[in-house]
Amino acid sequence: MTLRLLSPIHKATRQIGLHLAEKTADLGVSNDEGHLLSYLESYSPAPIYELQRVLGHRPSTLTGLIDRLQRRGLVRREPNPEDGRSFLITLTGSGRELARRVSGMVRQFEAHVLSGVDDRALAGFREVMDAIGGVVQVEIRPDGAGPAGNAAARAARQTPGSGIGKAGGE
Repeated sequence: MTLRLLSPIHKATRQIGLHLAEKTADLGVSNDEGHLLSYLESYSPAPIYELQRVLGHRPSTLTGLIDRLQRRGLVRREPNPEDGRSFLITLTGSGRELARRVSGMVRQFEAHVLSGVDDRALAGFREVMDAIGGVVQVEIRPDGAGPAGNAAARAARQTPGSGIGKAGGE
């Protein structure tokens, strides 16, 4: 039996990843580094536990990504004033410039894909994605994340002692 949703989603995810890996390599970063930079462009400074939750990396993998980007002067670790046990990751000036380039490349890719999709098909896609969200009830990036978020929203995202954001319904 062929999976009607998960197989195409997996295939598309893999295709997108391979395509973007080529493009980010042209910018001098790996796909994972580009994803981290692109996320930080919108949500910097971000606590490490949020990055782990959003990007889906194991802690050691994320630490390696951050270390590489920090050695290149693209990000820096700053003490988290809301949690003395953790750090906030923020973009440097050169990191912000590279993040803009990565994000622009991703927006261009999306625009190219959307140019072949009509509004009805896009609405159907959103409907399927919303149905998946309704079934899994897993929150990736809670409301209030990012620079506009308040301390209470950030505190609510963290599971005490684990350094990992909570899963929950929307």
